[in-house]
Amino acid sequence: MPGELQADLALRQQVQRALREHSVHAADIGAHRAAAVAVAICEEGMGADLPGIAAPAAWSTQAALLLTRRAQGLRNHGGQWALPGGRIEPGESAEQAALREMAEEVGLLLDPAAVLGRLDDFSSRSGFVITPVVVWAGSARKLAPNPSEVASIHRIPLAEFLRTDAPMLEALEGSEHPVLRMPVGERAIAAPTAAVLYQFREVCLLGRATRVAHFEQPLFARK
Repeated sequence: MPGELQADLALRQQVQRALREHSVHAADIGAHRAAAVAVAICEEGMGADLPGIAAPAAWSTQAALLLTRRAQGLRNHGGQWALPGGRIEPGESAEQAALREMAEEVGLLLDPAAVLGRLDDFSSRSGFVITPVVVWAGSARKLAPNPSEVASIHRIPLAEFLRTDAPMLEALEGSEHPVLRMPVGERAIAAPTAAVLYQFREVCLLGRATRVAHFEQPLFARK
């Protein structure tokens, strides 16, 4: 892409190649509702709320993922970490829904050519089958949170998801599978968002064929 740093171009090509080679597992919708989230790779730049951590030399040290904190007043999952996303409307593809939701929630308008591929569907305990769509957001300098949905926007360095203490697994009474969390700074993000982030790390950054659909979610994520 014109104007991209070589390091950014190398990362984009790496992610696109990994997603092209990844065999996506699609979930049966059944009684669930279809949703899509945007896993947006952007520049960290100013305003990142975490210190930089050493990243592989082939990448730009500015590479980050775009996450939000949901507005406190929302009926479901208020205040929680989230990827931009929402329901897939009739006639929409997951890619179209992810791009639309990103524009509505954080004011970021991207062309369909920004889509790099999909990760596996994840069935949430709150009744959604979530399709993660990985997109290249570039500098993403003009962002505006929709106050009815988003309390704040965060650029989390990609290197943060490569921490050796990730993922964090916790046994859940009554389930054969553990709850998955991803550490961020001194905090942690829970599944389902954490499951998407973990598979992005494994497939796109580390080239590992890792599945995440079996991981559990904490009780508060089931509302």
